[in-house]
Amino acid sequence: MILKDELKACYRLKRSLSQQLSKTEENMWAIINEYKEKLDLAATHEQKLEDEYAKVSVLQAERVIDSFHGEAMMWMDKFAFTLNGSQDIPRLLAKAKAMSNVYSAPKEIHGLLNYCQHMLELMSHIIRSR
Repeated sequence: MILKDELKACYRLKRSLSQQLSKTEENMWAIINEYKEKLDLAATHEQKLEDEYAKVSVLQAERVIDSFHGEAMMWMDKFAFTLNGSQDIPRLLAKAKAMSNVYSAPKEIHGLLNYCQHMLELMSHIIRSR
């Protein structure tokens, strides 16, 4: 009889432990699900922050570009006024080229004068296109 009672007690203890384990497992899954939800919320929040940062960066870049564009247009207007108001720059450039040919200037000087000529032609083209 004693063994039978001990066996019944063992079964009850086993069933009790099984129920506790089942409850613990349910609690663990609930905790895991709660952390998954928090992780998902954090990922969503992180994505929102990245999107906002990207928007701010784009706006700042647009402001800088607008500022540079405005400054470039101001210089274009000044250059156009100078170029249209006076033929000194093209005339002086032609004179410098002629002098560099007469006095056999180094090739770097010829390169610089050709570059200046190219830039004058480019700026004139841009001004005419406006």
